Amino acid sequence: MNILSNLTQTYPKMRIAIDYLFVLIGAGIIGLVFNVFLLPNQVASGGVSGISTILKTVLGWEPAYVQWAFNIPLFIAGVVFLGKNFGVKTLVGTIFLPFIVFFTKNLEPWTNDALLGALFGGIGVGLGLGIVFRGRASTGGTDLAAQIINKYTGFTLGRCVVMIDGLIVLTAAIVFDIEKGLYALIALYVTSKTIDLVQVGFGRSKMAMIITSKQDEVRAGILNKIDRGVTKLSAYGGFTDHERPVLMCVVDQTEFTKLKQLVKTLDPSAFVVVMDAAEVLGEGFKRA
Repeated sequence: MNILSNLTQTYPKMRIAIDYLFVLIGAGIIGLVFNVFLLPNQVASGGVSGISTILKTVLGWEPAYVQWAFNIPLFIAGVVFLGKNFGVKTLVGTIFLPFIVFFTKNLEPWTNDALLGALFGGIGVGLGLGIVFRGRASTGGTDLAAQIINKYTGFTLGRCVVMIDGLIVLTAAIVFDIEKGLYALIALYVTSKTIDLVQVGFGRSKMAMIITSKQDEVRAGILNKIDRGVTKLSAYGGFTDHERPVLMCVVDQTEFTKLKQLVKTLDPSAFVVVMDAAEVLGEGFKRA
């Protein structure tokens, strides 16, 4: 990713081309997954794709046409009510996703087990959406409807998304059965977690806040033996009101044990608070 970041900084137009490539790849994955996992198993996991799954079963309508029929008006409504901040990339995703759904509609299902369809469908949709988001775009759909409701009702965006997707899942439970509604909830959950993995990555770092009476020794040990930066924060003891600076350090998972041993050796009475750092950008870690 560092190489990609350097190239896009050197050649700005390459960043635009890569963004469009991400949108096309991500939308392609979602469209494929819809036809081989979600639709054949009647897993309506929210969004316009969930609506098209329900309408396919009830009325026999072609899912690609349903998605175009919803996505394009929603995109226009988004531009009218929210402003021209979606860009051409979102429009490309809005149009290209149903095209892939139509193009791959004759593929055989990869599984006829609804649970497997929900799990792998959720993973595929999350992977596709995560790639699209990395292209700084979206596939439109009910996300735009949620933003419009958010603007004019005062409900939080998260609540609006939950309400819309929840209504679609509830409809699926009524149209199909309760079990299919539960599978749809599983797919929604897996999708959200997969998006997080794609956005943040599999790597996890640890952030340690160290309160010690041997600040200089611990600071020098972190700098020289672990080769990580350390920040000294000004703080005061709540009981004594005496100044007790806090050392903050971020390390990789593989370095955490070494940090813990170092602090324990230098100051056994040190007070250490450790937190997960989902994403770290900067020197020694990922580049933005």
